[in-house]
Amino acid sequence: MIHAILWLRGQLTCQLLILPSSSLLQKTHHVAIGYLKKIEDLLASVTRTRPQWTRLISAVDHRVDRSLALLRPQAIVDHRALLSSLGWPPSLAGTKNSDSNSEKPAETVNPLFSMKGDLTRKYSESFLSLCNLQELQKRRKARQLHGHDVGNQPRQPLWVIEELVNPLSAAAQHHFSKWVENPEFVFALAYKITRDFVDSMDEILQPLVDKANLVGYSCREEWISGIVIALSTYLAKEIFPKQIELLQESSSSDASSTAVQARVSWLNLVDLMISFDKRTQDLISGTGLLLSVKDDENWQRISVLSVFCDRPDWLEIWAEIERREVFASLKSAMENENNWSKRIEGAMLEYGSDDCKSPAITGAVKHGLSLIIDRARPIPSIALRAEFIRISASPIISEFLGCMFRRCQEAEGLTALADDNALIKVSQSINAARYVESTLAQWCEDVFFLEMENLPVVGEEGGSVFQQEINQLKEFRSEWVDKISTVILRAFDARSRDYLKNKRQWQEHSEEPAISRAIIESSGYIQGRLSKLEDGLNVLDFVTVWRAVATGVDQLLFTGIFAGSPKFSNGGVERLHADLSVLFAVFQAWCLRPEGFFPRLSEILKLLKIDERQLRDSRMVTDKNWLREHGVRHLTAGEAEKIIKNRVYDA
Repeated sequence: MIHAILWLRGQLTCQLLILPSSSLLQKTHHVAIGYLKKIEDLLASVTRTRPQWTRLISAVDHRVDRSLALLRPQAIVDHRALLSSLGWPPSLAGTKNSDSNSEKPAETVNPLFSMKGDLTRKYSESFLSLCNLQELQKRRKARQLHGHDVGNQPRQPLWVIEELVNPLSAAAQHHFSKWVENPEFVFALAYKITRDFVDSMDEILQPLVDKANLVGYSCREEWISGIVIALSTYLAKEIFPKQIELLQESSSSDASSTAVQARVSWLNLVDLMISFDKRTQDLISGTGLLLSVKDDENWQRISVLSVFCDRPDWLEIWAEIERREVFASLKSAMENENNWSKRIEGAMLEYGSDDCKSPAITGAVKHGLSLIIDRARPIPSIALRAEFIRISASPIISEFLGCMFRRCQEAEGLTALADDNALIKVSQSINAARYVESTLAQWCEDVFFLEMENLPVVGEEGGSVFQQEINQLKEFRSEWVDKISTVILRAFDARSRDYLKNKRQWQEHSEEPAISRAIIESSGYIQGRLSKLEDGLNVLDFVTVWRAVATGVDQLLFTGIFAGSPKFSNGGVERLHADLSVLFAVFQAWCLRPEGFFPRLSEILKLLKIDERQLRDSRMVTDKNWLREHGVRHLTAGEAEKIIKNRVYDA
């Protein structure tokens, strides 16, 4: 095997030393490449069977590299000369349509379609030579890197397509230079070039690539990628620096119109880039073939928005401009009181479970955020999409949250949430927060956002890209729902204070106990407040409010009634039962068993109504099993014993 390798190396050296400049040149290239392929086959075999022969393999690799260093440049020079003789690059002003009145769009003359006879054969041989050389290099690199952890290697472009793209893009830049102030012409010409030659990639060149066993390469994709990369390079060198200069001049100028024009110019450029990407990518997907470029690195090869991948500072400028444009339209909408009083008809929460009663302003906020997210979708990098949203969308949510907070503070400062208008104003903000929170949570279940999870840009909280904003909206709702509940409880406490101080009423003897006027007024106040909130507050947060009020009243009455260990006669027990029935009836509008939300008061009544004969021994009240049998689970044994001891049974 060693002798075979050395013999092949000698034959290769002889062939390279006598490279002719005649018509036999391509044949000689094929022979030399054939020898190199045989050497590579032997080296691959030795690497598998004799891995300890590293020095021999390295020595042969070194000599093959020297041979390739001579062969590849010569093959490229010859290929370029052949392309020149074919008329490549074609004149970009040329057209197949001689009739100036024709409505068909003009197409550039394609030399690949017009070549015939001997030129076709020579071009095919030269094309195959370069493809075979690239296939050989691909095999050699795979062998040399086998067993090494080298991570993701950058994809190498197809050499033969590069030789077509480079001279054509150089010719196109002559036209581009005249359109620095009119980038729409640059994109129009770039797309025309891409479209006019893409069919020849499939029909003429792809069979040759397949013949050379270059697996994983699509001539159509490589052609589009080559044009896109050339255009991206031109944008980065010529167009974007002009845009940056325009923005800097506008920032130092006193005229606001200059700043607006600079931002509009930037956004128009981005619009052209997004439109160009969509049209060129349609040239790939429109063939019915599956796009072979799914990951970020390969997606960037067919997107001019990859300019932002190389310049994240430009992405920040773009995101900031988008944020300012959206917020400018939202600011006036947030200041319009009608947008808070009107509701979004039919807007639902939790995937359509409940009416959110959200004010109309949230529709404008959702629309603005949707526009920003749609702008982020074409960015060919998951990390940069998340960064774009963080810079542009997150501040808008924070601004809206700040606006709602100020409105609630204003309502609280004026009346301490004591009147209907203040409750309505706070309810509007709570509904808006609930709607935006639900919308963000639903969006984050989309694959577009799921891909961004666990990225460093998302933050320490992890989860979705909007996790921090969702948490802030939850905290806002919780804070103001608690404040509403607290205000209602304080008012109830003030109205029932005399009722709670009157301990004698529990010792009165009456066959038909009168319901306390204080409890009627207090319960009526709660019913009025909750009914108002039911009309203005979304269902989910309203449930939280009335349950919090019920829990607070339960604790308040329990503490107030039994402070000072009052005695309870039979009439007092009946009076307490009648009073609590009025209170429970208020909450019956929102639940079937309201007493279940007043566990302490309900269990007090159970203990007070126990027949004296059932209490054979007062110590049994402290037994947990006895308490559970009588449905007492929320009172401690000490509390239950205290209640029983203060029960006075009539003789």
